[in-house]
Amino acid sequence: MSTSLTVSILGCYAAAPGAFKNPTSQVLEIRNHVFLIDCGEGTQVALRRNKIKFVRIKHIFISHLHGDHFFGLMGVISTFSLLKRTAPLTIYGPVGIKEVVLLQLKLTQSFTSYPLHFKELKSKEPQLIYEDDLVTVTTIPLKHRIYTNGYYFQEKVGLRKLDINAALNLEIDKAYFNKIKQGGDVTLEDGTVVPNHELTFDPPTPKSYAYCSDTSYQPSITDQIQGATVLYHESTFLDSHEHLCKVTGHSTAKQAATIAKEAGVDQLILGHYSTRYPDLNAFKEEAQTIFADTHLADDGEVFTF
Repeated sequence: MSTSLTVSILGCYAAAPGAFKNPTSQVLEIRNHVFLIDCGEGTQVALRRNKIKFVRIKHIFISHLHGDHFFGLMGVISTFSLLKRTAPLTIYGPVGIKEVVLLQLKLTQSFTSYPLHFKELKSKEPQLIYEDDLVTVTTIPLKHRIYTNGYYFQEKVGLRKLDINAALNLEIDKAYFNKIKQGGDVTLEDGTVVPNHELTFDPPTPKSYAYCSDTSYQPSITDQIQGATVLYHESTFLDSHEHLCKVTGHSTAKQAATIAKEAGVDQLILGHYSTRYPDLNAFKEEAQTIFADTHLADDGEVFTF
């Protein structure tokens, strides 16, 4: 099973789309899951362009109900039906997302070929909204002009890695290998108990991805995302336009970098740029004055950690 974490940027610009600038959407691949995060206009075309298989997407996470983050959702839902999808699809988002989608399906007399489920959110505190044997997803309450959540995707600690040479030297039967990987000790035929740490190596360090969509500078989130492998944080403005942050509910590149530094994350990805700026490198340069390991999202960019 893959232990890498891959983020495919389908769109990363603020407000209206441009000829070559798509609004927010991205795909996270973590522990063999493929999660679609936000769904601005053009998302399904970008999915095709990035060769991401639609059938692998079983969960869609919408941060808030501004159009540049969900106007592509109906297209995705409709295309899934055109492709005769049968696997269930779950959509997570603020209260209202279900009403918006079902009204459009009703008025267009459309019916999905697959079960469509909704998990509507209203809590202003972090909330566990998805969990299986491999990963958890928790909301990150953000501060924007309307109710907004980021999402924190975390791997669970995996099985320990078997030291095959140690096991063979002690003539341990293969029937015990799964027990050993799960952390169990082994009792030999002579009654000797072999502790697990002598038979295994530590599992890979679990990876995590914090997605912080549209938000004002909010230092309080750093406690929740402490030590994340990767932080994606909006950076709509450069420092010269910081005065616009309060009224619009957005952040600067420097503020995003400050969050990354205070949270002790490994890597920072910037995105959601205002289209007023002709050169994205200025965002990276400003952020790196505070946090060195900063990357620039751009449409079509793929990051693997």
